[in-house]
Amino acid sequence: MKSASLTLLACLALAAFSMPSTHAQSATPAPKLLASAILTPPPSPAARIHGPSVFGVRPGSPFLYGIPATGQRPVTYSAERLPDGLSIDPSTGEITGSIKAPGTYLATLKVRNEMGADAKDFRIVCGDNISLTPPMGWNSWNCWAGAVDQEKVLASAKAMVDSGLSQHGWTYVNIDDTWQGARTGQGYALQANAKFPDMKSLVSQIHAMGLKAGIYSTPWETSYAHYPGGSSQTMEGAFQKIGSKFGRFGFAAADARQWADWGFDYLKYDWNPIDVEHVREMSQALRATGRDIHFSLSNAADISTAPDLAQLANSWRTTGDIYDQWQNGDHNWHFGVSEIAFSQDRWAAYAGPGHWNDPDMLVVGQVGWGAKLHPANLTPDQQYAHISMWCLLSAPLLIGCDLEHLDPFTLNLLCNDEVLALDQDALGKQATRVASDGPIDVYVKDLEDGSKAVGFFNRSAQNYSGRFNKLPTIGLGGRQQVRDLWRQKDLPVDQKGFVNIIVPADGVLLLKFQQAP
Repeated sequence: MKSASLTLLACLALAAFSMPSTHAQSATPAPKLLASAILTPPPSPAARIHGPSVFGVRPGSPFLYGIPATGQRPVTYSAERLPDGLSIDPSTGEITGSIKAPGTYLATLKVRNEMGADAKDFRIVCGDNISLTPPMGWNSWNCWAGAVDQEKVLASAKAMVDSGLSQHGWTYVNIDDTWQGARTGQGYALQANAKFPDMKSLVSQIHAMGLKAGIYSTPWETSYAHYPGGSSQTMEGAFQKIGSKFGRFGFAAADARQWADWGFDYLKYDWNPIDVEHVREMSQALRATGRDIHFSLSNAADISTAPDLAQLANSWRTTGDIYDQWQNGDHNWHFGVSEIAFSQDRWAAYAGPGHWNDPDMLVVGQVGWGAKLHPANLTPDQQYAHISMWCLLSAPLLIGCDLEHLDPFTLNLLCNDEVLALDQDALGKQATRVASDGPIDVYVKDLEDGSKAVGFFNRSAQNYSGRFNKLPTIGLGGRQQVRDLWRQKDLPVDQKGFVNIIVPADGVLLLKFQQAP
């Protein structure tokens, strides 16, 4: 391979890396600081399509896909060569129906408004696998915890649409623990408690917004929050708060049928240690419903089980619980962002289309676990590193904050389509650390189009500037086109064979390299 031949001009780099940085690990970012740290320009008023280029569905299963598209409203949607059984709503961009015949279908999605038009090739794979790209959405736990109820979930779904998040591919609205009531359904299926008076109506309203809905359970008799789980000591499903134990009788099949009848699209199944036997039981129960339900395992899977989990589930937690701090978790069950982010390489072999490593939810915005909410205890630079790494890892992206009160910085952080495209890349290859240069760790992610995303992460408490001259070691040679993804800027290059980089403390420089023509 020829030696690399690119340099980012120092003057441009200095201008590009003007974001403020603080080093206090638990400091609450002030609103003024957050506003000044916004990097990504607003989207063009012209209609533009975002989201993945591939979508998986099983034969005969209900199909629901909302085309993510930005631009001045109104936007008109259309599609060419949709397979038989599917149709598109031209005013909302929702594709619905079902496909009977297995196969791969090559469609073209189109959007148009008064300012312009856009088109995107879209591959629909009808077969055994779903979740061909990682799920993107919201989970109730990190803001509402046990205070969650039907009204809050519906308001969060509405906020996902009204804020514009759904235009960038954010789709799932997931209820976590504490929804569970009594086992009075068919086959003693678990019903909702008084906080969720009409679960089926709630899910229908979420679907009507073009979004998808998720729910929570555990094979234990009692959930972590001390609500009914998926098993009982009696055949009738009587509930006893017995702690983290399996009941004599399991209700996986009945519960799965109930969730499918309500219309759910996602299940978070939560216990530890995650054992393959209970994973297989619920996997089979979900498949038997005839509805495509993303099967997410939590928490802290053992890597020895990963080959089996990849065959039975769509995602699995690789860690204990994340907290909104950069480091210095209790090293037992609670972990800071950096402790999780830089320890994922050993899982890389098990990630791919349909089965994803899950390093836990995003801790940005207003969080608080049901008590008084507070801005995440991460500096702006740490938050950019957090989102960058999760996208490089092809991780499920689940927002955990209050969607009704998104500040401009957090909204900007979650709506960069070029960064999100790394997570949604159809190749589905997880980034790994390939080089280190002083305090800089370099992560590389191969992309479907042959380009590479490269994250330069500063692991020190001081801003870093220097030259990176190891491009051949990360598979880059020849002339390259370079794109700063957070700022959405093309960067000029020369023939010096090195990259001048400036990376803030605890921060990231996220670039995309593509062979120049």
